[in-house]
Amino acid sequence: MPIQIASPCVLVVEGEEDKRFFGALLRYLQLEAQVIPVGGKTQLRYGLKALVQSPRFYTVARLGVSRDADSDPRAAFQSVCDALRTLGLPFPADPFQIVEGCPQVGVLILPGPDTPGTLEDLCLEAVAQDPAMDCVERYFQCLRQQAIPVADSKISKARIHAFLASKPEPGKRLGEAAQAGYWPFDNKAFEQVKDFLKRLFR
Repeated sequence: MPIQIASPCVLVVEGEEDKRFFGALLRYLQLEAQVIPVGGKTQLRYGLKALVQSPRFYTVARLGVSRDADSDPRAAFQSVCDALRTLGLPFPADPFQIVEGCPQVGVLILPGPDTPGTLEDLCLEAVAQDPAMDCVERYFQCLRQQAIPVADSKISKARIHAFLASKPEPGKRLGEAAQAGYWPFDNKAFEQVKDFLKRLFR
């Protein structure tokens, strides 16, 4: 299905929850940008290609791309840059840098340029001092004591779900929680991401 471009400012993200999260963060920052999910990091290259092939891509003046670092932040960044290079688009030398061009382009690697992990880890950092997190940690300690396994690759997602169970409307996913105001966007954990979005889209 062709991508319909509706704004000169575009942020490409992995999935629907990322779209909800960044949509809420952009509203918090009073910034206007179209957030386009591509269906996961494995589809990022194809999503960018579809974006470039859109009849209205010529209207895009500012383009951001967000990707989880996973186990290797540098490899994640290089993967995005390789996709941009293949499509003849500008690409930055480092994460969170914005390179001039047509369009201007910046790449977000989450939770940070040198930190393995995901958007979930960034959100967990922001609520690390929340009293509910003490209960969350005791819960996972109890699971370990009972020899109940939790996959290491899913531990951040599991902690997110446990934390959100403490909220007035439990059961929300990460992006839905952002829309409900459950992530403290004024927390310093989000400063680098907020600064990037302001520089790219303001």
